[in-house]
Amino acid sequence: MKNIYRFFALALISFSANCLFAQSSGDNYVREADAKLQNKEYTTARYMYGKAFKAYAAESKIEKAIQAVVNMSALYHREGFFKEAFEHLNSAEAQLKAYEEANNVQLPGSHFLLAKERQKMYMKMRRFDSVREQLERMRSYASASNDTALNVDFLTESVKVYYSLGQNDKGEEAANKLIGLYLSSNDFNTAKECYKNLIDMSVKTGNVHLTQKAYDQYVSWSDSVAEVKAAQERASLQKELDEANATIADRDSSITAKNAIIIGLLVLAAGLAAGLVFVTIALLRYIARSRRQKKAIATAQEHNQLKTMFLSNISAQMEPTLDTLPSDMPAAKALKDFAGHIQELSDLEATQTELYPVEPVNIYDFCESIAEEARSKAAKDVVISVTAPKMNAPLNVENTSRVLNHLMSNAVEYTPEGGKITLEFKKRGPHNIQFIITDTGCGISEEQRENLFKPFSEVRDLTKGDGLGLPICSMIVTKMNGSIILDETYTHGTRFIVELHP
Repeated sequence: MKNIYRFFALALISFSANCLFAQSSGDNYVREADAKLQNKEYTTARYMYGKAFKAYAAESKIEKAIQAVVNMSALYHREGFFKEAFEHLNSAEAQLKAYEEANNVQLPGSHFLLAKERQKMYMKMRRFDSVREQLERMRSYASASNDTALNVDFLTESVKVYYSLGQNDKGEEAANKLIGLYLSSNDFNTAKECYKNLIDMSVKTGNVHLTQKAYDQYVSWSDSVAEVKAAQERASLQKELDEANATIADRDSSITAKNAIIIGLLVLAAGLAAGLVFVTIALLRYIARSRRQKKAIATAQEHNQLKTMFLSNISAQMEPTLDTLPSDMPAAKALKDFAGHIQELSDLEATQTELYPVEPVNIYDFCESIAEEARSKAAKDVVISVTAPKMNAPLNVENTSRVLNHLMSNAVEYTPEGGKITLEFKKRGPHNIQFIITDTGCGISEEQRENLFKPFSEVRDLTKGDGLGLPICSMIVTKMNGSIILDETYTHGTRFIVELHP
């Protein structure tokens, strides 16, 4: 229970700390500054905008920071502190450029705000060359931003500046561009307000010619707007009529389509019913055939088990009789070996799904031991070489040795003097290794290849071998999760490939 109270206390402290942090953010300073400005507490408002600028800058919210410093500078130059205002604007612009360079971005909108504030101060200071310079910078930033609001702001400031400086032609040009922006977006109310401001400005400056011209433009524009609105209303009514006609046509076509769909569904239902009958008949036939196949497979498996048992029993029953025969008789020895091979085949067949265990083995030493045993049996001048890396691989040493020794013995038997036998090891993947035995002997004929790994495929003189060596090797390799094949593309002797997947 104490741990639970402690957890809630820590959570409350964390929440309170987060709240205090939130209260020190730039947004909170701006809210306080706006409130002070509303109450005409200009000095305090200016101070709070400065705090907001620093908070935003620390939070990397540079656009909000620029707006805060512009508000602060406006309050400085309101009281005639132009030097301080320019210093803060210059410092903010330096931070803005550093931010842009560090983050590989361009923020023309923020530069526009700084230039606009400088333009206002220069206007108040009556430094008109600097006013025009800042106005040109505002134009450049507004164009780069591709922001309609900034372009409107720039044109509005241009109208005020040019008319204030007596440059009526430029002022009129800027006003027309400004009104054009409003008209392009059908913002007639704002355009109307802009014309009224233009007339008021010309009246204040005492420019009779400009007043008359602005008023004539306003009257002409009002007439054209009335025509545009009437055309828009006609177009809207025509659009509604077209939509109504289209809806009626769609409903007519929909009814026709629904009738066609209903007829099609009926035909489809009839087809599905007929198809269902056909599928049901086919399914029943398939079930009956599957049952017959399962029964046939079960019978075949049972016969195979009986065959295995029969062969095993024959071997077991032959063994006592064979033991009575003289051991030095070749026929007796051949029969004993044959009986042993039959017993081994039966045992391997009965345990095909039981894989042999493996252990890490040094491949180079292992292959050398196989080759060394073969060298002791080889004919004169037969070269037996090993190509294997000094690495470990998982193997069942006993059974892998037996398979490779048998293949090497066959290679030794059929390789004449001066021939060559190689034992290679290759790693084909993380769980794929190969032993390759190649000789330059007489090779294996095409007639023998088909039944090379099949036991009892021909009647043989047992004293010359029972032909069960390769079938036994094949079954042993299978129990090592592998396979043994004859490479039929090799034509200069014989090549066997033993592939294992430990």
